[in-house]
Amino acid sequence: MANTWGYGAMTNHLGDIQNAKSIIIFGANPAVNHPVGFKNFLKAKEHNNAQLIVVDPRYTRTAAKADMYAHIRPGTDIPFMYGMLHIIFKNGWEDKDFIKNRVYGMDEVIKEAKKWTPSKVADVTGVPEERLYQITRAFATRKPGTLIWAMGLTQHSIGSSNTRMAPILQLALGNMGVAGGGCNILRGHDNVQGATDMCCLSHSLPGYYGLSDGSWKYFAKQWGVDYNWLKGRFKSKKWMNTKGFTLARWYEGVIKEDPIHTSAPIKALWVQGNGITSIARQASVQKALDKLDLIVVAEPFANEAAILTNKKDGVYILPTATQFENEGTVTATNRSAQWRSKVVDPMYESKTDQDIMFAFAKKFGFYNEFVEGMKLRADKKHGKLVKAKKDFKWPEDAVDEVARIIKTIGLTGWTSERLKRHQKNWHMFNEVTIAGMGPMKGEYYGLPWPCWTTTHSGSPILYDINLSVAQGGMGFRNRFGLEHNGVSQLAGPEATIKGAKVRGGYPELHRDNIEKVLGIKLTPAQKAAMGKNWKVDISDQIAELALKAGVAPYGNAKARAYVWTFPDKIPMHREPLHTPRYDLAKKYPTYKDKPNHYRVDTRYASVQKKDWSKEFPLNLVTGRLVTHSGAGLIERSSKYLTKHNPEMFCDINPNLAMQHGIKDGDMMWVHSPEGTKIKVRARYTYSVSEDRVFLPFHWAGEMQGVDLSENYPEGTKPYSIGEAANTVTNYGYDIITQIPETKGGLCRIEKA
Repeated sequence: MANTWGYGAMTNHLGDIQNAKSIIIFGANPAVNHPVGFKNFLKAKEHNNAQLIVVDPRYTRTAAKADMYAHIRPGTDIPFMYGMLHIIFKNGWEDKDFIKNRVYGMDEVIKEAKKWTPSKVADVTGVPEERLYQITRAFATRKPGTLIWAMGLTQHSIGSSNTRMAPILQLALGNMGVAGGGCNILRGHDNVQGATDMCCLSHSLPGYYGLSDGSWKYFAKQWGVDYNWLKGRFKSKKWMNTKGFTLARWYEGVIKEDPIHTSAPIKALWVQGNGITSIARQASVQKALDKLDLIVVAEPFANEAAILTNKKDGVYILPTATQFENEGTVTATNRSAQWRSKVVDPMYESKTDQDIMFAFAKKFGFYNEFVEGMKLRADKKHGKLVKAKKDFKWPEDAVDEVARIIKTIGLTGWTSERLKRHQKNWHMFNEVTIAGMGPMKGEYYGLPWPCWTTTHSGSPILYDINLSVAQGGMGFRNRFGLEHNGVSQLAGPEATIKGAKVRGGYPELHRDNIEKVLGIKLTPAQKAAMGKNWKVDISDQIAELALKAGVAPYGNAKARAYVWTFPDKIPMHREPLHTPRYDLAKKYPTYKDKPNHYRVDTRYASVQKKDWSKEFPLNLVTGRLVTHSGAGLIERSSKYLTKHNPEMFCDINPNLAMQHGIKDGDMMWVHSPEGTKIKVRARYTYSVSEDRVFLPFHWAGEMQGVDLSENYPEGTKPYSIGEAANTVTNYGYDIITQIPETKGGLCRIEKA
């Protein structure tokens, strides 16, 4: 099991925020969660007089630095943004030329936006009309403006609609593909982006290649293994092409609280690189852990998966080396790769992640196949793979293998040699533009993807047509055909990429159309070596010929505001499954229950049919602390960090607390609609209003009032243990990604 909370990549980068003249933040708290990166926000205010706008259910430390703050009800971001669009279109603040040439389906968005008058938005979101207008005017009239989000926007049953709505707002204003603009999604750890790119996911292969036979055959070839052998690793071919369980609901494969659709129940769990307490509904997780035949935890610390379970046998903890005892690459939130050097050799009996996986592969008889790809090199002239080495060098050959294979997001240029050179010369890159100087001139720091070829600069700002492709420019990708309902999906003539030989839009390039699109003639040898399309072209000719013509291999199309393949063709407001406004649930209902959603049935309407707010009247908000990250196990094992936050707590408004007889510092119970509860310390603060409470999600070691200290192996108990916030997060999952609805739930409280 690995960390898979995916919610988008930055279109720009942290340094580029300094170019913004307005900044709007939804569901993120960078002053706390990204304190180093937050300096770029403050510099934008200092240098550009940028207006900092924060939209959040809680008055955060980021909000304290804001020029404007909107106290929004959880789960109502879509109405808020439609309200902004209503005002934008009414006042003519939209970028008409951008929409005409680079966006498909905005007319449908305009129709929906007309319905969301400021008064209606105020009723649904709780944000006054005047504040909505002030925020909209500030953001729409001060360009470029950047839009920031994190898990506060994604962890909803409509999270995927939220993350479509935010780019639509930017598309309407023409804030995409420009310095100081874009949608900039803040990742929580140093390699969340890399983990997603490399397929720590259940529905794709590395690089977001799908699960079709063509993708599997491409990878079999690139890995140097027989396709039929690879197919034989599955119980039947059906499962080779079928999405697996997600991290959010793996436990359903064990305890089957909802009907499952799989070949066999899960009997063993391997946890490596992910805190189990980051998963919602911890009581169900505990049930599943107890029922498993085998639990293996490969971590530097005693991961809570081994502590939460009541199992007395069949639980193994493998001591794993830390990042400081290993070497390789991580991918930052802005799509840049960074080489990470080993500081010391692994201590004591601990082993590196790769050595553990190599030992596993040897034990189960597929080691040779597992490492074969690192010995291969591309014969680009003939479009073939050749075995260049008898053995491999870690991690250089692994990094080069990734660069050779992953064309979809453009990792071809990420060779170990180039990335090492960037690490050595990091001081030669500009902080704001990340452009190189001196010997590094012509490259951007970390070669942000797409980095199309081994000489390409990298792309610091996605979708910028004012830069040549050689300098990182590009249009929107052509992924969904050439037309829809008779309307062209290609960019208009005014959206020509700087220096391109092709005017306006053009389709993604493949072997059969490249001559026509680029106006060139291939030799028989070139055709013979060239792959079917740019995503599987071992020869890299398609990418190289495209750059020579000044175009991006993936085409130049319109961004889709209207997505005909999604349940909601345009983003629509749907109330959280557990809403405090049940009157609005009838007006803006959730989806029908969805069968076989990542191998498990998912409930929507059947949950929302009850008015949960009668028993659970308070919104439950969760988030991070500056001293912790993720599950908090590492930080709680530090006595210095523990001193700053010695115990789990609940932030509660004093007026709300007094209604329940809870004094500052008292112990209190937080109850969930799931029938679960946690016992935590009350902490008075006016940062939360009287209709909601806030819980940090970094604790574990206690479960519904029960101390689990005895489950820690000797010497591994951290300095601080406590209840997990995710024990009381509510049932609810996104209709597309199945990310949990941890930011839109309900609870009730009482004095302990």
